[in-house]
This record gives sequence, structure tokens and C-alpha cells, in this order.
Amino acid sequence: MFQIGKTIVSEEIIENDFVCNITACKGECCVDGEAGAPVEEEERKILDEIYPKVKPFLRPEGVAAIEKQGTYVKGLDGEWETPLVGGSECAYVTFSDNGTVLCGIEQAYNAGAVDWKKPISCYLYPIRVRQYQDFAAVNYHKWHICDDACSLGKELQVPVYKFVKQALIDKFGQSWYDELEKTAKEMGR
Repeated sequence: MFQIGKTIVSEEIIENDFVCNITACKGECCVDGEAGAPVEEEERKILDEIYPKVKPFLRPEGVAAIEKQGTYVKGLDGEWETPLVGGSECAYVTFSDNGTVLCGIEQAYNAGAVDWKKPISCYLYPIRVRQYQDFAAVNYHKWHICDDACSLGKELQVPVYKFVKQALIDKFGQSWYDELEKTAKEMGR
């Protein structure tokens, strides 16, 4: 672990390789699990505001789940997250013709209907950020369904932090990322 500003960062985001391999996993991370995607405090208002514009991009099951549960819910761990359909898949999920998972929020963004891409937790994945009172912990989340992404990252020699570069800049700023990059270079990555 090392510190950058008010963050404690795991070396794993530098040491491990990752490139999302959506053709292999079909977006399993959005439909497998027992909790929705983490939603930050300020993102709750955004979800409420954009929902009417995102709704046309969603499946009927997702719309029903959101209208019953809300645009975000409090998870079992007490943290805010996206609602689920059937206790598993994110309510904002859609599917392509070949069965690949897509994000309805991101589809609305790509169509110009909204100006917010998706929750930062989704954009940052496989990095997870946990906010504490005085600092944020920045960690690598290893999940077996991403084994193909780890293999592809290793083949292409792309460390996790480089794969999510823009998301890290959006979350923490360019100077924070520059400091991370400096540390990675010192580690030979």
C-alpha cells in the first residue's frame, strides 16, 4: 500500500494486468452477484434526474425493478447501489442481439440523451474505492469471472491502472493519476 493525497492505494492495481474481454465474458460482472453496482452519494441525485431519459433504453424488467425499488437502493452492507432484477442482474442492464450485456445508462449517454456515462464504480472496475472518514482506499477487485480479462491484460501487458486511466482521472484528477504513474514507474510498471 502507498499513499497519494487522501487515498491509500493497493500495489495490486499496478502489479496486475487487466483488459476487459467482453467477447469472452459477455459482461457477466453486471448480471452475476448479490448486489448492485456501488453508487456514490452525489450519483444518487444524478440517477434520479436522468432516469426519465434513460428509461427508453432499458428492458421492461429493469424499468419494473427501478419503479418498484427506486433508481438506487441501500444494500445489505448499508452502502448505496443500483437495484437488481431477480436478485442478480443490475436493473440498468440491457442485452445485445448476441447476448452481450450492455449498460442502459451508457447507451443513453452514447445516444446523447444524457451527459453522464455511468456510475464511477462501473467505469473504474476492476478497481473498487471505499470511502472512509479521512481517506479513500483504492483496491483491485479480483473476481473469477474476469479471468479472461486478466489473461488478455497479461498478453497485452496492460496494468489495471492503465486500463482504467480515464476513470481514475475522472475520480481523482490528473495530478493524482500522474503521481500514481510515477509510483508505477518506480515499481517498473
